[in-house]
Amino acid sequence: MTRIDFYTHATNRLQTACRLSAKAVKQGLRVMILTPDAETSRQLDEMLWRYPPTGFIPHCHASDPVAEVTPVIIAEAGEALPHDEVLLNLKNDSPPFFSRFQRLVEIVDKGEEQEARERYRFYRDRGYEIHHHKLGEGG
Repeated sequence: MTRIDFYTHATNRLQTACRLSAKAVKQGLRVMILTPDAETSRQLDEMLWRYPPTGFIPHCHASDPVAEVTPVIIAEAGEALPHDEVLLNLKNDSPPFFSRFQRLVEIVDKGEEQEARERYRFYRDRGYEIHHHKLGEGG
């Protein structure tokens, strides 16, 4: 069953996505970041090139020919998913295909709590074990 982690009290959702992606890659995991739109994907792509400050996180868009071998994939939709390890959801709704992943990460910005509560209930009501992580300042 998919492990679900909610990271709440984020002050910058994209920065938190970069930090969690870097942590997962360091652990040898592959990450699929699901974004709400092409503009968010573009912003995230730029941030990943500069994160961490002394390097970058290898990444590409799901449509890129090297997606099969790239640790972090950015996508706006769920088609052609090259792996099933970690799905990092930046959309405000539950991805219909989340259960094919080993782990789902939900990042909750301040001010986005209502949509997050709905996602939380959705997963809980289906019997998924949910882990909660409260981010501190800068998270």
